[in-house]
Amino acid sequence: MKNEKNLPGKLSRRSFLGASVAIAAGAFLPAAYSCGSKNALLGTAGNRMVPNSKFGGVQIGAITYSFRDLSGGLEATLKACVDAGLSSVELMGTGVEDYLGAPKFPIQRRPTRENPWTDAEKKSIDQYTNALKEWRKVNGTPDKYAQLRKKFNDAGVNIHIYKWTAGNTDEELDYSFKVAKALGAIGITAVANDENARLMGPVAARNGMYAILHNHYQFAEPGFDVDKLLAYSPANMLNFDAGHYFGSTGLNPADFIRKYHTRIASLHLKDKTSATNATQKNTNQVWGQGETPLTEVLQLVRDQKWPIYCDIELEYPVAPWSTSVKEVRTCMQYCRQILI
Repeated sequence: MKNEKNLPGKLSRRSFLGASVAIAAGAFLPAAYSCGSKNALLGTAGNRMVPNSKFGGVQIGAITYSFRDLSGGLEATLKACVDAGLSSVELMGTGVEDYLGAPKFPIQRRPTRENPWTDAEKKSIDQYTNALKEWRKVNGTPDKYAQLRKKFNDAGVNIHIYKWTAGNTDEELDYSFKVAKALGAIGITAVANDENARLMGPVAARNGMYAILHNHYQFAEPGFDVDKLLAYSPANMLNFDAGHYFGSTGLNPADFIRKYHTRIASLHLKDKTSATNATQKNTNQVWGQGETPLTEVLQLVRDQKWPIYCDIELEYPVAPWSTSVKEVRTCMQYCRQILI
C-alpha cells in the first residue's frame, strides 16, 4: 500500500499545524466552539457551551484509555473528556465501581509463580468477591449507573460504548449489559476472540445491545477468522482498530471497512507505520507523521453516511511539555480538518 502522504486529500502534519496555529490565533474557531455555528451544542445550564465533536455527520470521540496517565479517578476522566472537546466516548470501566462505592480489592500485589496467593490472601479474596456480589445487588444497580450517565450527559458527554464486564458467566454478562444500557451505551467492547464472541453475543441480543469485538493484531495471525466470530450472533459487531489492522497487516483498513461496514459499530483511530515499512514496522506515531490512511477512512465514513463511531485512541508517547488531554484535543481537531 502507498504511504498516506501520497494519497489525494492527505492532511499533512505541516498543513494541519498551520491550521491549528490559526485557530489558536483566533483566525477562525472550530464549529463546535463558535457561538453562531449550527453545530454548536448548548447544554442544559442556560447558554453554557458544552463539547460537540461531531463533524460532517461523523461522531468523533475517544476511548478514555487515552487518559490513563491521569490521577483523580472518574471525575478527572470526565473533566479530561470535556477539556479535550469530546461529546461522546467509549468509557473504560476501570475505577467506575470504585467511584460508586463498591468494596475495594483487598490486596495490592500481583501473584507470581514464585510467590502465589497465600491461604490468607485467598480467603480475603473470597470474602471480597462475595461482598462485591452483594454490593452489585443492592448498590450497583442500573439506577446508580443511570445517575452516572446523567452526570456525563450534563457535562455534554455521551457514553456510546462501555468497556467492562463483571465476568463471563451468563449471569455476570447479563448484569454487565444492563449496566451498559443504563449508561446509554449501545454495547460492550471486549477482545475479539472465540470465547467472547460465543458467550457475549447471545446475552447482548437478549438485552437489545451489541457485543463489540476489538482487534489488536489478530488479523495478522494465521487462522484468524472474523466471519466465524460474527456468525455466532447477529448482535456481534466489531470495534475495528484501523491502526492495529494497518500496522500488523499492511493492508488498507478502508477496504475492510467497505466490506464489513454493516458489522462495524465503532473504529479506533491511531496513526502508525505499516507492517511493510522497511525501517520501523507497526509503530505508533504522532498523527500526521505515520502512514495510516486516516483521511481515506474518515472521509469514507462521512461520504457513505455510515453510523460508525470514530474514536481516538492515544497511544503515541506524550511529550514532557504536553498532556494526554492536549494531544487528544489535537487529534480531535485533526479529524475535524479532514471532515469539514
